[in-house]
Amino acid sequence: MAPHRYAVIVAGGRGLRMGAELPKQFLPLRGEPVLMHTLRQFAPEVEELILILPADQQGLWQELCAQHQFTLPHRIADGGATRFESVRSGLSKLPEQGLVAIHDGVRPLVSRALIRRTFEVAETSGAALPACPVTDSLRLLGEEGTSEAVERARYRAVQTPQTFDLSRLHRAYEQPFSPLFTDDASVYEAAHLGAITLVEGEETNIKLTTPRDLLLADLLLD
Repeated sequence: MAPHRYAVIVAGGRGLRMGAELPKQFLPLRGEPVLMHTLRQFAPEVEELILILPADQQGLWQELCAQHQFTLPHRIADGGATRFESVRSGLSKLPEQGLVAIHDGVRPLVSRALIRRTFEVAETSGAALPACPVTDSLRLLGEEGTSEAVERARYRAVQTPQTFDLSRLHRAYEQPFSPLFTDDASVYEAAHLGAITLVEGEETNIKLTTPRDLLLADLLLD
C-alpha cells in the first residue's frame, strides 16, 4: 500500500522587500492571494494540507478566505520565530508515518508534476530535493574583500517542495536549532538520516520576494 502523503506550507513572511503593507503571501495574484494559488497546487496530490501562519496573521487569512469563498480544506499551525520552529509546529499535527512535502507559501507556480516527482523519489530514497543548475557565474568571497571564481557546474540552486519520509523528518526535527539550518534538507542532513536525492527543479518555480517577482509570476501564469 502506498504511503500517505501530506504537505506543510510555510507562510510566515512579512514581505519587507515587497514594500507592501500586506505580507507577501497575501498579496493579490490574478485577483486572489498568492497563498491560495499555492494551496490549490498541492490539494489534489495530498491527503492533508497544513498551513503555517504567524498567530497575528491568522485572522486576516480567515477574512480573505471568506472574501474569496476559498473553501479548500486545510489545517493551520502557528508559525514560530524561525523557519525551523514553524516547520516543527506543522509536523506536530501529522502522524509518524507517511511522506511529507515542505513548501514555501510564496512559490505559487510549482507544478503538480514536480510535486508528484518529489513524492515518488522520497518514497524510494527517503528525501527528495528539487534543484536547478546555476546559470550565473559565481565567485567565492575571501578575507579582506578578495574573491575567486568557482566552477558553477558543481552547484545547484535549491527549491521547494523538499519532500521526506515522515518518520525520518520527525526525528530530524528533534534536534536543537542551529543557525546552519537554512532549509529542511539541512536539518535532515544534520541528523545523518541518509542521502538526499536531487530532483530536477523548474525555472518557473520562483519564490516571490520582490515586486518584480510578482509581475513575473503574473506573466508566467499565461
